[in-house]
Amino acid sequence: MGHDEHMTGTSAGASRGAPLLTVDVVALAGAANRPRALLVQRGHPPFAGSWALPGGFVEEGERVAQAARRELREETGLRLGDLELLGVYDTPGRDPRGQTVSIVYIARLDSEQPVIGADDASDARWFPVDSLPDLAFDHDLILADAIARVREA
Repeated sequence: MGHDEHMTGTSAGASRGAPLLTVDVVALAGAANRPRALLVQRGHPPFAGSWALPGGFVEEGERVAQAARRELREETGLRLGDLELLGVYDTPGRDPRGQTVSIVYIARLDSEQPVIGADDASDARWFPVDSLPDLAFDHDLILADAIARVREA
């Protein structure tokens, strides 16, 4: 399930005001100096129609790395094993539905793989990182951090 199916006012975290745990994946393909980023077009509010990183809510009993792989597969069809931890993004207000904390991973690919928008993503596409659309949430900051990390290596 994507970002949208789990965010309800009746969830345990939301009912007591605790932040909800999410994951996002920055999938980058190609050379470090000219990578292309995988984005999904959101099919539901908030930011319906906007582009974002693949991601969503961590399900009960699920490890965060498993959730990241699941969300990537559900929203794009891409199946990956190796993920690199990028960081934790927890700025209050990053999600208009309520406070979320996102564990973000980087997936490095030698070349673009075929993708298709599915689940709560209406489309999925690879974009040159120097020609990105406006991004939902704080995903512009996350993507910039990931690109800087990849270029450092």
